Formats: sequence, structure tokens, C-alpha cells
Amino acid sequence: MFADLSGKLGAVFKKLRGDARITESNVISAVKEVRMALLEADVNYKVVKDFVAGVEKRALGEEVLASVTPSQQFIKIVKDELTEILGGKNYLPKVHLSSQPPTVALMTGLQGAGKTTACGKLAAYFMKNGKSPLLVACDIYRPAAIDQLETVGRKTGVAVYSDRNSRDAVKIASDGVAFGKKAAKDIVIIDSAGRLHIDDELMTELEKIKSAVTPHEIFYVADAMTGQDAVNSAAEFNKRLDISGIILTKTDGDARGGAALSVRKVTGKPLIFAGTGEKNEEFELFHPERMAGRILDMGDVVSFVEKAQEAIDGEDAADLEQKIKKQGLNFDDMLKQFRMIKRMGSLGSLLKMIPGMGSMLGNIGDISTEDKMFKRMEAIILSMTPLERRKPLVINASRKKRIAAGSGRTVQDVNRLMDHLNQMNKMMKRMTKMTKQGKDPSKLFKEMF
Repeated sequence: MFADLSGKLGAVFKKLRGDARITESNVISAVKEVRMALLEADVNYKVVKDFVAGVEKRALGEEVLASVTPSQQFIKIVKDELTEILGGKNYLPKVHLSSQPPTVALMTGLQGAGKTTACGKLAAYFMKNGKSPLLVACDIYRPAAIDQLETVGRKTGVAVYSDRNSRDAVKIASDGVAFGKKAAKDIVIIDSAGRLHIDDELMTELEKIKSAVTPHEIFYVADAMTGQDAVNSAAEFNKRLDISGIILTKTDGDARGGAALSVRKVTGKPLIFAGTGEKNEEFELFHPERMAGRILDMGDVVSFVEKAQEAIDGEDAADLEQKIKKQGLNFDDMLKQFRMIKRMGSLGSLLKMIPGMGSMLGNIGDISTEDKMFKRMEAIILSMTPLERRKPLVINASRKKRIAAGSGRTVQDVNRLMDHLNQMNKMMKRMTKMTKQGKDPSKLFKEMF
């Protein structure tokens, strides 16, 4: 979502690279451009004003004036100030769990913000951490809202409490929490109704639900693509409900994304989670410093490594390393890699975590197309026999026809996949050789683009 902002800030930093040192003149010029970039990204005006004042004050300090690398110093200052706006360097996001289960989490927000989907992702997050969640359907107004939550529950493997005969959201919430206690659930997540705009009826109902179930967490679900509407509604929800934290959804969208930089500052409440894609796995705790790095196209290597550690089996990794050194990878190995990438999230969200890749994404093309390509390649591999997957060299012309027919693809598609495997093996060998020589193998990745 920060692609446009990242590009504009990158242009500001690029201008400073030619200067020998930071001076008052080039700082004022750079700060002015940063201010315009933030305002164009729909960041709240007061937030922009405080931000640029902090950057200007620090940039004109003595420790920066003595520097011979002005662009690097300025980037660090901007990153530090962004981190501060988003919560601070030492902020650690966490959910407060009740000592006497179940912990009750009330999800609030406007209609269309992704609240129901966020309920499923939050449930999946707790399941991954060994908890047993329950979803409660309290949206009795929106057509098919209960059906949608039940679909989310089935996909996530989480039970859903609902009462289709009741028109009393407060009673459903109370009964849902009581059901959660009986069923020995650790977490009860209440999906409340939203509106296209804030109205007194909505807020009064939420206040009654809060009074009835006494939630341990009240999350405001903010659509990162809605701009100042998200900020203004968050402030109103906080005023009426005293929210405990914010969940940002759709941070993988193409909108300006300025709301994400504004909502915490305006409400004074922490950003707890960020939804970075459609999959349940693309939902993570919000780390201000890491997000600031992504905005500035400095990547987020820590999150990338964490996702990789969750997805990669240690024995598989060791086995893969030996294969690369000896005979190279086969289609079974390629299939494992595709599935590992799927567990880590979408290709686009992963690339944005690699330093410098944000600005390169425009050269790669439509990332969603790349994800579809993975699915097509997987279908071709699954149409192969175990022998063909283990020993690609046995695949002759007649076998290619059978594989193409079985996967619904063409022989040309099968040929392209075989070429892809050959290229992958060549690149792996080059990377292994570079590592032995003490060179940086990541340069090979950049050469691809």
C-alpha cells in the first residue's frame, strides 16, 4: 500500500546522494518534499506537521552536519520518526489474555473494512499459538453476514456460535460468551455489525454489547485504503468505546495508505495487527520499526526470516542443501518449494520484505499473475508420475503430451517448467560457488530484475 509513498520518499533521498554533507539549505528542501509526499499519501495534516518538525529538528543537529553520507543519515532520521509515529522502537504488540478463560475480543469498525475476515485471521493466529478460539456472529443486519462468518470458520477450522432466530445482538453476544465458557474455549471473538457510516444506533448497540460481556480487548478494524475516513471513524469509536487496539486490514492494497500513519497518532491507541494479504497466514503482529523499513523500501528481513522459519522444516532444508551440492533439484523438490512459499504468504508480500525490492516490483509485472503461475506449475508437477518427478531426464515427448493433457496445460507449458527447473539448478550452483568465494549471493537475485 505504500508503493507510491515509498517512491516519492526514495526520490527525495536520491537528490541528497549527490551532496557532500547535510546543510540547512538541503534539509529544508528535503523536508518540504517529504511533507508533500506524506500529504499526497493522505496522512493526517497534524501528524505530518509534527513529523516534519521532528525530522527537521534532528536533521539540523550537529551529529548529522558532520556526516559525509547525508542521504543515509536523512533516511535514518526519517525512519526513526516514522517508527515513533507508528508506536516507537521499543513497542511490542501483544494481546492481553485473561487469567480466567475465555478472553473476550470484540471486533468493531465500519462495514467493508474486512472485519469478518479479520475475525478468521485472528482466530487462526490464536490457534497457531495453541489456543482454542470461538467465533460469535453478532451482525444481524447485513445480508449473509452469518453465512460469511460460518464460511470463514470452516476454512479456518474454528467453531462459530450463531442464533439465526434472534434479532438481539446483545443477547447473542452474551449467549456466545456463555457457550464459549461451557465449551472450554480460550478465546471468544465477537463479530459485530458495521455501517457504511457512523450512527448513534450502531454505537449504542456496541456500548450495550461492551457492558454485557465486558470484553478484555476491543479492536477497531481499520481499512488501510480508506484514507481519512478510517482516521475519523477510529477517533469516534475510541471516544464511545475506549478501544484497546487497532487492526489494519488490506495493507497489501494499492491505495495511498496514509491512514496507517495517522490512526495510531490520532487515537493514541496501539496498532496490534496488520493484514498483509488474503490468506490467514498473511496476518501479523504490528512492529513499528519493521513497518517503517517497508515504507522506506529498506525491507523487513526479520519478518521474512520469521516466516521462513515457520514454513521451512529443518530436515527438508538440510536435505535440500545436500541435493544442491550434489545432483541438483528435481520436481519433488520444486513442489516442496512452492508449498513452502504458499505457507509464507503471497509472493508480493514476501518480495516487499527484501531490501530494495519494493522499488523493483514495477519492473516484475503483476505479482498476482506470478502467484497464478505457481498454481499452474504445481498442476503440471502433480500430473507427473513419481519417477518423472524424481528423475526429470526420463520425460520425453510422449510423456510431455500426457503430462500436459493431465494438467490442462500445453506441451509448451511443460517445456517452460523443465527450463525453469534447469535455470533454478544453474542459479543454485552459482550461489553456492559465490558463497564459497565469500561473495554476496543476493546480487544474483537482483540481476533477475
